[in-house]
Order: sequence, then C-alpha cells, then structure tokens
Amino acid sequence: MITASVLILLGIGFTSAVILAVASKLLYVYEDPRIAQVESVLAGANCGGCGYPGCSGAAQGVVEGRAGATVCVVGGDAVAEKVAAIMGLEFSSMEKQIAFVDCTGGVRAEEVYRYAGVKDCRAQHMLYSGSKMCPEGCLGFGTCITACQFGAIEMGPNGYPVVDPNLCTACGGCEQVCPRGVITVWGMTARITHLNLETDCLAPCRQRCPGQINIPRYIEQVSRGDYAGALETIRERIPMPLSIGRVCPHPCEGVCRRGRVDEPVGINMIKRFAADWEMNSGTRLPISCAPDTGRKVAVVGGGPAGLSCAFFLRRLGHSPTIFESMPKLGGQLRYGIPEYRLPKAVLDWEIEGILNLGIDVRFGQFFGKDFTLNTLREEGFEAVFLGIGAWMNLNLRIDNEDAAGVSTGTEFLTKVGLGVDTGTGGKVVVVGGGNTAIDAARTSVRLGADVTLMYRRTRDEMPANIEEIVGAEEEGVKYLFLAAPTRIVKDDDGRVTHIEYIKMELGEPDQSGRRRPIPIDGSETLIEADTVYTAIGQKPELSCLYEDGVCQLEETRWRTLAADPDTLQTAMPHVFTGGDMHTGPALVITALGEGRKAARSIHQYLNGESPHVDERTQRDMIPYTMFTDVPNVGYRERSEMPHLIECDERSCTFGEIEGALSEEQAKHETCRCLRCGLTCYNRDLVDGQECTSGDCVKNQ
Repeated sequence: MITASVLILLGIGFTSAVILAVASKLLYVYEDPRIAQVESVLAGANCGGCGYPGCSGAAQGVVEGRAGATVCVVGGDAVAEKVAAIMGLEFSSMEKQIAFVDCTGGVRAEEVYRYAGVKDCRAQHMLYSGSKMCPEGCLGFGTCITACQFGAIEMGPNGYPVVDPNLCTACGGCEQVCPRGVITVWGMTARITHLNLETDCLAPCRQRCPGQINIPRYIEQVSRGDYAGALETIRERIPMPLSIGRVCPHPCEGVCRRGRVDEPVGINMIKRFAADWEMNSGTRLPISCAPDTGRKVAVVGGGPAGLSCAFFLRRLGHSPTIFESMPKLGGQLRYGIPEYRLPKAVLDWEIEGILNLGIDVRFGQFFGKDFTLNTLREEGFEAVFLGIGAWMNLNLRIDNEDAAGVSTGTEFLTKVGLGVDTGTGGKVVVVGGGNTAIDAARTSVRLGADVTLMYRRTRDEMPANIEEIVGAEEEGVKYLFLAAPTRIVKDDDGRVTHIEYIKMELGEPDQSGRRRPIPIDGSETLIEADTVYTAIGQKPELSCLYEDGVCQLEETRWRTLAADPDTLQTAMPHVFTGGDMHTGPALVITALGEGRKAARSIHQYLNGESPHVDERTQRDMIPYTMFTDVPNVGYRERSEMPHLIECDERSCTFGEIEGALSEEQAKHETCRCLRCGLTCYNRDLVDGQECTSGDCVKNQ
C-alpha cells in the first residue's frame, strides 16, 4: 500500500515536471535585458512624473519605443545621456521644465460658502467646484504639496503654493492633483507658445494686451528688483520691449482696476524702465533657444510682425530668414515713427539683439519681383510668413490731388527716415486725425514749417494717442477741426497754393461709434499751403501675391490677406500671415503679438500637426472680471514720465522727448499695482499709507 502510494506520487511529480518543461518552451516570455539596464540608470524615484507606473514601467517604455531617452524628468540630462547610450539613440539636452503657479488670489479670494469637509482641494472641488468665488483660483488646502515627493512646493504666506525652482524636478505630481489647473509644468517652448486661456489667472490688463504679456508678473518682478526676470517674462511674448516701451498706446491701462480709484498703473512706463535698464547696463541678457531643428522658414517683411515671428521661430529651434525690401529692418518702426519718439539707435540696438540669435536677413528683396512663393519652396523653405505691412495710402479723391507739393504722410515720414530731402515748404497742412497725421505734423514743425492739422471731426473723436495730440499742440501745431478737404488749388506751374475745405457738423454715430461728420452747404473756405500731407488711412499692397495673373491666396473685403483668425494660416497650408497685412493698419503691439501667434502655428505645422488652438482660448474680455466697483483701495499718485527736452526746445530738434522712470519712481509705480487676478486684488492699502517694499512683495 505504502509502496503504491509512493509510486503514484512519484508518477504525479514526474508528469508535472514533464508538463512544466513543455510549458516553459511553449509559454516562455523573453525579457529584453536592456529593460534592466535602462532601469538601473534611472533615478529610482518611482515618482510617476514620466507617466509610467514607476521606473520599471518607464524602462520598458523606452525599450519598446514608446518613450525617449529623456523619459526621466527627475534625472535630467545626466540620466538621459546614459539611457541614450544603452539604446543607441541620439541625445540632445532636455529643455528645463518647472512647475509654475498661475494664481495671485489666495487669502484675498472671497468665499461663496463655508466649507468644513475633508481638507483636500479635490474633495472641496467636488462641492460646487469649491468655495472660492474665483472659479480658477487656488483652494488653499495644499493637495499639491503632499503630492510633491521632493519638497519643492510649500504654501506661501498668501494662501497659495510657492515653488522652489531649485528643488522642482518637473515630475508633474502637483499638476496632476490640482483640480483647478492652477499649476502648470512647462519649459521655454510651452511658455512662449501658450495662448491666453479663459481658465488662466488673467488680470484685466493681461486680457486686453494684444501681445498677451503677463503684466502682473513682470510688475511684481520689477518691484523686487528682478529686472532681468521681468525682461524674461516680457520676452516670452514680445521681442521688442525697448520699442514698445516708447510707442505703445497701452490699451492695457484702459482696463486697469486702479483706474477706477485714481489713475491706471503706468504699465508701459514700468516696461520701458526694465528695457532701458538692460540697454544702459552695457550687457545683453541671454535669450534661450531650443536646439536647432534645421527647418527653414522664410519671413517676408522685416517690420514688427516679421521680426517677432523670426524671433520666436528661432527660439523654437528653427532657422528663419528675413526677406526685406528696405535698406534696414524695422518697417513702420523705422520709417513711420519719428526719431523724437523712437531713436534709431535704440531700434538698432534692439534689432541687433534679435539677429544675434542666429537669424539671416536678405535686404533689397522685393516680393513678387525678386522672389515668389514658388521660388521660396524651390529653395527649401518649408513654411512662409507674410508680413509686408500696409504701405498703400488711401486717396482723398478730390481735384488736383496730384499737384506738386501734395504727398502722403507715410511717404514723407519714410523720406525723413531714409535721410532724403522732403521738399517741405513753409506752410504745411496735414489732413487726418491718426498717429501718422500727428507724426507728420510734429516732424514738419521740426523742419521749420508753420503747420495746420485738418480733421473732419472734433478733437474728442481723434484716433491718435492723447499724449501725441497734446504734444503736437505744445509744439505749435494748429488744429482745424470739423473741416474736410474738397479740392487742391494749384498755380500755373502745377504746384499747390491752397487747399479748399468745407465745414462740417456732427450727426449720429456711425459704425465706428463716432458721430458722423455732415457737410455744411456753402461753407467752402480756402487755407494757404505750399505743402499738403494726407494721412487718412492705409491698406496692404497685395498685387505682389499674383503670379501670372493668379493669386492662390484669398483677400478679404477690406483688402487684407485672409487667414484663420486663431492660427493665421492662409489658404495655402504652408503660408501664414500676421500684422497689418492681416489686420489692416493697427498697433505695433498687435503686430508683435500676431508674429508670435504665427510662429506658434508654423511650429505646429513643421512638427506635422494641424495648427490649432485650445477651445478655451481667450478671445474677448471676460465679463465677470470687468467690475467697476473697486472698494478699500487708497489714492496713490501716478508717476510722470520725465522729459529730456523741454517744450520750448522740442520744435527745433529730433532728440528723444521722454526719458525713463528713475528706479525710485519705478518702485513707486509697481506699488500702485493691485496685483489683480481674475477677481482678486489688494484691498489693504488705504489713503495715506506709505507704500513699502513689504507691500510690494507680499503677493509674489
């Protein structure tokens, strides 16, 4: 019996061994030894920041080709280089990533109900999206802090998390657990290609800025004395803070909440202060660029839009070449804005810094004549940006407009910019009410002329910057309002002697919102003039787009180049546009902003994507952030820009008029900022309270 049992057990064991032996051959799972090798060089943190379940999963992802050598966000370049060596991959340095907190609310944010539940942001968010009034602000329970395995985040004194960039590994744990999207992990590429989202912490000034500059952030940095950081923030959106600091009409200040209390914060003054600080320091701040991709892009036009597009394409690693018809770059910045507003030496310094990134330029190249879209394609350019501006002038459509001594304001200013004789006489009449008209008038004064500016509406309807209108008046320009030209009077030699105008009165508002000018019958009057400059509007010259009588692109009814308003991609997928060619005559800051948007879309196109934007992209002002009652804020006097040349000296020199704020003035102006978020702002600065450095930095 015992013997039989033993034999049975031995038989079962032998049979099992045979079955296992066969199964091992049939079901054998081979594990690539490289998985263990890769895992051995990873950081071993098992943080999950790579998106895989621990380092073992990440190593398997690398070997299977689902992840690259840079999979380990904790290990950085050192680990990535080892992984690349094991896998036989090419290695290029990883772009520095860091967690960024986009919130300035914290304890300032009002509560809509009292929450007494689990002290976890995710738990509170499940109850009516949280108790804070601002739907995108930090809830303040620090769930992100507990998720960080590296001690890189702590709750700041103002009720929202603060990141230590030296400890942050960009593992993404904090970003994943935040229910409100307050924290974003990103590097340079993501920062400069980001478009404002309605879920971002957008102060009204950020919403209104055509360049989408993070205004509260750079003001905060200037308040702390971090001028280099402020410029880095500005250059994530525009490449020309020196120029914009001098010529921007600062629409952002029109929605500044401080303006509901006293006067808006001098946002543009602060920007110019930071930009001038760098230029006057004697050194240039480094501007980081991604590794070269070798992708060639043609940028047609070296004005603000083209310069901006080329700048951001280069920062994204691509190789832009600018094609420019004029002798120098700058477009309307150089040939349309007078020296007293933007000195050419300043513009040259700024453009030099852009070109130093590695941007090629070909001067004297006329689009449609020296090259076409087809020849650019043949030369190896994979994408094209068209930014030739709006240089074609609108006509008055009156008799004798072709008389000698009559020309356009842009032609006149371009001659001045080129140093060419303008032939300006002693009696000048400028027709128009925009910035070009004002620039032509003030420039004529500096050439010794007696100048009258004729405008068909009143001073209140003039579209020019109010500072420019006042400046022209101070310099002796005479205004003739409610007057529209009807004909040019010329002598036997064909030269203008007078301009006839008819008096106007204002009727009902038109589509622009301004009251429509109506002629008064029988009121025709003559005014003496030996020179007339017209400045009533411009449009792009699109004839250069035609090849053999055919244009493959589309025009709008406003005679601008048609493109997707979000991506700026035209009817030809590899061709993009921006600036005045797309919008019609607009602000320099708008052109710079469109240059970045186009570079973003070109970057997507070159990477094989269809250019696109997030569905939550902010396009209009966010209504619930535009409240007009700003209580508990004390009066603080606005700083004034210093004048380098006094009023009685200005009319005889082209020297720059306005200077930059002093450091003390700049600090004072930053302290006037309310540190706004979507709905939050500082409420504790009362009348008479001195603005100290502590007040300035408390909401960083």
